[in-house]
Amino acid sequence: MISAVIVAAGRGTRMGPDRDKLWLEVAGRPVIAHTWGRFDAVAAVDEIVIVVREGLQGQFAELAQRFGFQKPYRLVPGGAERQDSVWNGLQALGPGEEIVAVQDGARPCTSEELILATIAAARETGAAVAAQPVTDTIKETGDGRTILRTVDRSRLWAVQTPQTFRVEVLRRAIQTARERGLKLTDDTAACELIGQAVRLVSAAGANPKVTVPADLLLVESLLRPVV
Repeated sequence: MISAVIVAAGRGTRMGPDRDKLWLEVAGRPVIAHTWGRFDAVAAVDEIVIVVREGLQGQFAELAQRFGFQKPYRLVPGGAERQDSVWNGLQALGPGEEIVAVQDGARPCTSEELILATIAAARETGAAVAAQPVTDTIKETGDGRTILRTVDRSRLWAVQTPQTFRVEVLRRAIQTARERGLKLTDDTAACELIGQAVRLVSAAGANPKVTVPADLLLVESLLRPVV
C-alpha cells in the first residue's frame, strides 16, 4: 500500500499578510487543489492524507467534492512545526502502509513520472527525494554582507518534494529527531540522523514551490494547457 501525505498546515508568511498561498487561484484552481489532484490521478497511490490547519477541515472537504477527487482521503490537524505535521500525518496511516510520499501542499506541478520514480527508489533504498543539481554559482558568507568563499557546486543538489520513504524508515527517523529535541524542515535530514541512505531522483521538469508572489506567474505558465 502506498500513501501520500500532503503537508498543507503552514501559513506561508512570505506571500504577504492575509494571503494563504494554498488557496490562491492559479490556472482555474486553488494551488492546493492542483497539488491534491496530482496525487489523486496517480493509480499507484492508494490513499491521501492531508495535514491541515485546525478549523479548515470543512474547507478541504468541500474542495474534494468540488473537484471530484476519487481516492480515499483523511484530514489530519497539523502541528506547531512542519516536522510535527508530518508526524501527525504518519500517525494517521493504516498498519498496511508500506511506502509514503510526503509532498508540500504548495508544490502543484509535480509530475506523475517524478512521483512514481521516487516511489520506486524508496522501495529499493528506503528513502528517496526529488532533487535538481545546483546550477548557480554558490557563495558562502560569514557576515551576510561579504563573500567568504566559493562553494563547489558540482556536489550540490537542491531537494524538493516528494520525499518518499518506507513508512517504518520515516517513522524511526522523525522519532529520533523528536527524542533529540531537533526541529527539522526537511524529512531527509531526519534520515541522516539514523544513517539512512537517501536516493536522489532527478526532477527533469520544473517542480516549483509557491513561496513568493512571483512564483505564481511561473506556476500559471506551467499549469495552463497548451492551445
